[in-house]
Amino acid sequence: MKLPSVTIKNLLEAGVHLGHKTFRWNPKMSKFIFGSKDSIHIIDLVQTLEMINVALLEIHKCIGYGGKILFVSTKKQAADSIANLAQETSQYYVNHRWLGGMLTNWKTISNSIKRYKKLSIDLKKENMGFTKKEILKMNIQRDKLERSLGGIADMEKVPDMIFVIDTNIEELAVKEALKLNIPIVAIVDTNSDPVGIDYPIPGNDDARRAINLYCDLIKQTILDSQKNITNTDTENLNIETKKQEIKKQEVKKQERPPKKKEKVKTIKKISKSIISKVKSLSTKKSK
Repeated sequence: MKLPSVTIKNLLEAGVHLGHKTFRWNPKMSKFIFGSKDSIHIIDLVQTLEMINVALLEIHKCIGYGGKILFVSTKKQAADSIANLAQETSQYYVNHRWLGGMLTNWKTISNSIKRYKKLSIDLKKENMGFTKKEILKMNIQRDKLERSLGGIADMEKVPDMIFVIDTNIEELAVKEALKLNIPIVAIVDTNSDPVGIDYPIPGNDDARRAINLYCDLIKQTILDSQKNITNTDTENLNIETKKQEIKKQEVKKQERPPKKKEKVKTIKKISKSIISKVKSLSTKKSK
């Protein structure tokens, strides 16, 4: 296991320490605040560094056990970064709008996903038999569903972990994850509520540089965990194939007839018959 290295200098350069205006703070975040400057709260980066490492370790474990992570952030600054992160690591994402019941009412959402997949298949066909007006309506429906459900189209069940940027905007997602006891990793700014978040990371959730840093660290963690999975899978496959070969050889040995013994028996029989013939001839001559 090799977690990506990050320093306080990296966090400072990305602007992770910059919180919101002092009048916009959440008192529950007071333990993560170092102080204030020019009426802006400064986040304690020593705690941030420790909590990032804890969160990355949990993400590594989740992927290592074959789990899947859902990345959630519908704010403009993070939408593209979240989508790229999920696509590059083969995970799921929501970056347009969180639909109510996306986790708690999975049956309804899965029906919408089926509808989205059917529309995209129908629109790819050349001779569909629809009018131009009908095709236009289908395209609009498909695009609307793609924005909301495109990132979870291949998600067959509830994710094993959820990563959130800005818990205030994604309040619904956090509530649904808490209801289903899904572990939550989240970036919590000075105006956020850290209560209920399993692995909070105190930091700026608005700056693009900070968001890109979080995504890059998570990407490296997931890719490292996936490499370990592939290595162990190949080792297990090699061991299984060797075991199967040994079993086949043993079965072949058991099935082989004792050819040498039979040959020895036949040779003995032939020799006995020749000796008896010689004896009979000698007795005839003496007579």
